[in-house]
Amino acid sequence: MSSTLTLQVNGQAQQVSAPPNTPLLYVLRNDLQLKAAKFGCGLGQCGACSVLVEGRRTLSCDTPLWACEGKAITTLEGMGNPDKLSALQQAFIDEQAAQCGYCVPGILVSAQALINRTPKPTEAEIIQALNENLCRCGTHTRFVRAVLRATGQSQVTA
Repeated sequence: MSSTLTLQVNGQAQQVSAPPNTPLLYVLRNDLQLKAAKFGCGLGQCGACSVLVEGRRTLSCDTPLWACEGKAITTLEGMGNPDKLSALQQAFIDEQAAQCGYCVPGILVSAQALINRTPKPTEAEIIQALNENLCRCGTHTRFVRAVLRATGQSQVTA
């Protein structure tokens, strides 16, 4: 049974009509056409679907809509845009931290969640925060360097 819910996505109120148990990922991708968050495993184990809910990393593939109603949801699209990239997005470009790009949106979101709670994270904190995001391309050291760069830390800190 569908119901109409109001989601606050990337600073805008969005009315969606869907069953309350629908995974947030499906509404973001299919109804709101926000394609950065990816379907990876569908079990909340790979991190490809990561978004921010109230500034905290949330796995949208297994988060029901009802749990997000009225909360601030930020997708990668809401973190910056091609005309004005966030410092984190620019650092990922500068460090050439993206390979295939499938996991990168989730990794950027996870890194932003870390920065939200720890503005100057250590290398160990970055590794721990990104540990639940799977990447098969092997650019993990570049991810760490990019987060350090984005937070104004040019050298490894841990």
